Amino acid sequence: MNTKKELIIGFVVGLIANVFGTLLYILIFSDLGIKETFEVAEKQGYLGSLLALGAILNLIAFFAFLRIRRDQRAKGVLVATLLTALVILYYKVF
Repeated sequence: MNTKKELIIGFVVGLIANVFGTLLYILIFSDLGIKETFEVAEKQGYLGSLLALGAILNLIAFFAFLRIRRDQRAKGVLVATLLTALVILYYKVF
């Protein structure tokens, strides 16, 4: 398969895993709804932390791709994780 296509697939999987992980964390540990949790996290300055907790699922995707020898997809997940880190840095600085 095309290397670029494999990288994009991994990137999309990384983004989906991050979103799913964030929503899963909110549903399990928050007493508020999804929208309210994001609003409260933004007001209190914890939005970056919320996104970081969601990125934990990227570890599972990353190592799963490495285990089945899909290195380019694992690189895509890594790029998605780095993008998440940049977004978190943005929220922490600004």
